[in-house]
Amino acid sequence: MSNDDQYGGGGGYGEVGGTGQTRTRLPDAPADPYGPTRRTPRTSRSLITVVGVVVLLIAAIAFANSAPDTRSDPASDKPPTDSSTAATGTNPVTGTSAGVPKGFAHDEQGAQSAAANFAVALGSDGMFKKNTRHTLVDGIYAPDVASRMKGPQDEAYSADFLGKLGLDANGNAPQGSTFVTRTVPIGTRVESYTPTTAKIAVWYTGLIGMSGPKSTDPVRTLWKTWTFELSWIGEGWRVTDDTQQDGPAPVPGDVPVSTSDDMSKAIKEFGGFTYAR
Repeated sequence: MSNDDQYGGGGGYGEVGGTGQTRTRLPDAPADPYGPTRRTPRTSRSLITVVGVVVLLIAAIAFANSAPDTRSDPASDKPPTDSSTAATGTNPVTGTSAGVPKGFAHDEQGAQSAAANFAVALGSDGMFKKNTRHTLVDGIYAPDVASRMKGPQDEAYSADFLGKLGLDANGNAPQGSTFVTRTVPIGTRVESYTPTTAKIAVWYTGLIGMSGPKSTDPVRTLWKTWTFELSWIGEGWRVTDDTQQDGPAPVPGDVPVSTSDDMSKAIKEFGGFTYAR
């Protein structure tokens, strides 16, 4: 099992617009969203220790305002066609097992749907609590792989590691704060496929951090590609290996940073999805 241990921000774009002439405005110093007394956030490398397999991904992308000063090529401004924006594939599955959607089709689309939903489950706060982590791992990975993963993962999710994230030894956030960790798939790509195996890349954005008045690590975004090697075992797709790499990452937008109260409410009020290709 291997995971990319480089959790810096995704690479930006060297050129904005399509005219051949660009001006680049460097990001301003990020505003402090959670109050003037907050300490400087620790970098993600100081927070995340990767042992063996999935130990949740975190990167710090600075909040900044950056906008192109030149218009793009008019040819690229054409509206998308219906076919380019319409949903494709079979309907999402309706069943779940241990909090993980199940019943994905035994075809390329089913493998893509499985990989996207596995990324969501493995990017959830359940991974920071031992019992739910074991349940997720058992439901997502091949049995022999899952049995090898649990020991190294339990060591990686140590009380010291959780403490650096602001959590207690059981993975709980302090009273009045909300621990935010969510994976949001943008799309999937089939690297290879046979009826028994598949390699699927999931491009996603993610959220990670602590939302609360005393937080020293406010919620940040990241962009990564998570590649899963799958096998059809029994009646479903299971992960046999997975890797991650940074990006592709867009230029940060101009949306003002939300307050910790708004962020906490959003995480509690907006549920996730079951993803299907």
